[in-house]
Amino acid sequence: MRLMKKIEAIIRKTKFDEVKQALLDADINWFEYSDVHGIGQQRQERVYRGVQYSTDIIERVNITIICRDIFVQPTLDVLLKNAHTGEVGDGRIFISEVLDCYSIRTGKHGDEVIANPKGN
Repeated sequence: MRLMKKIEAIIRKTKFDEVKQALLDADINWFEYSDVHGIGQQRQERVYRGVQYSTDIIERVNITIICRDIFVQPTLDVLLKNAHTGEVGDGRIFISEVLDCYSIRTGKHGDEVIANPKGN
């Protein structure tokens, strides 16, 4: 069994469409995403159209990708290039080991499940 990694990227909502398209263009065609809220290190009061609001609750998108080790660097390259604005709050990327994965339909397991997304 080959090693697998889980890549979680928390990015700005405004960058999601660009990142999604770049992942698909790079043949990274299986990932999950969800809207998330968090609290960042930068806390400021801002005014928008006369209404004061706090920046301590941040809306972001969490993208989760499970891939073989050999696809980690290309995936990171896509995320770092396309989620970057250079401003505070661009997000974070976390990488962790995946011990195994199973196809519920076929019962197969290991990296062959993610290598063949149809599970055949």
